[in-house]
Amino acid sequence: MAVDHYENFPVASILLPAPLREPVAAIYGFARSADDFADEGDLSPQQRSALLAGYQAELDAIERGQPTQHPVFLRLRPVIERHGLPLQLFRDLLDAFVQDVSKDRYRNFAELMDYCRRSADPVGRLLLHLFGHASEENLSRSDAICSALQLINHWQDVDIDAAKGNNGRIYLPQDEMARFGVDNSDVLRRSVRKPVGKPVSANFQKLLRFQVERARALMLSGAPLGWDLPGRIGLEIRAIVAGGLRILDKIEAVDYDVFSRRPKLETFDWPLILWRSLVRPLDTHR
Repeated sequence: MAVDHYENFPVASILLPAPLREPVAAIYGFARSADDFADEGDLSPQQRSALLAGYQAELDAIERGQPTQHPVFLRLRPVIERHGLPLQLFRDLLDAFVQDVSKDRYRNFAELMDYCRRSADPVGRLLLHLFGHASEENLSRSDAICSALQLINHWQDVDIDAAKGNNGRIYLPQDEMARFGVDNSDVLRRSVRKPVGKPVSANFQKLLRFQVERARALMLSGAPLGWDLPGRIGLEIRAIVAGGLRILDKIEAVDYDVFSRRPKLETFDWPLILWRSLVRPLDTHR
C-alpha cells in the first residue's frame, strides 16, 4: 500500500524490521481498501454497504475455519493466524466504515471519539499485537496516538470531507460548532464556492484552533510509547507521531484556512520528522 495514499501514516516503511513489513502492509491494505469502499468514488450507498458486507463475510469465514476468496484476505489471513490477531479489531474497523456510509454529522466530541475508537484505534492495537507489546499501558497510549491521527486527518480534510456525499460530511462536533458560532452552511458554502482571497471567519479559526490544540495534547499523551518500544519499531511510531504533529503545525501556519490550501506533508518535511524521531523533545517525557 503506497504511503502517499494516506500520507499521515508511513506504514510498512523502511523503518520497520523487514519481517514485519509484509504483515503490516497486509493489515493496512485491509483497512485502507475498506475505508475506500465507504467514501471514495461514485458508488451508491447500497453498493458501498454490499462491499463492506463482503468483507464481514470473509472475517466470518476465517472465524469458522472456512476458505476465504478475496485477494485482500488471502494476504491477510495467514497474518491473522500466524500472529493470533483478534478478529474483533477488524470487525470494529468495518463497523466504523459502515457508519461512514450513512452518518455525516457528529453531535459532540464523545460521539466523534467513539468513531475514532473503531476507525483508528484498532490499527494501532493490531500492530502492538503483531509486535508482541500489547500491554494495557501500551494499548492505551496507542489509542491516544491513533485517535489523534484520525482527528488530525479530519481537521486537515475539512474541505475534502465537506464535498463528499449528498449532504457533505462534517466531523467537527455540532455542539462545539454552535459554541464558536459556526454552522454547517458556513463549512459547506466555503467548500463548494471557494471564495478567492477571502479568509475564513474568525469564528472558524477559533473553532479549528481549539480542535488542533486538543489533538496535539492527545498525541503528546501517547507519544512516550515510541520511546519505550525497542529499536526500529519504536522509531516507526516516533516518526508517525512527529508526522502528525507536523500536520498540526501546518494547519496553524495557514491560519486554519484548510479550504484555500490543504496542509500536508511535503518532501522537505521528512528530514525534520526524522530528526524529531531521533532526538526526544522535552514534552514527550513522562
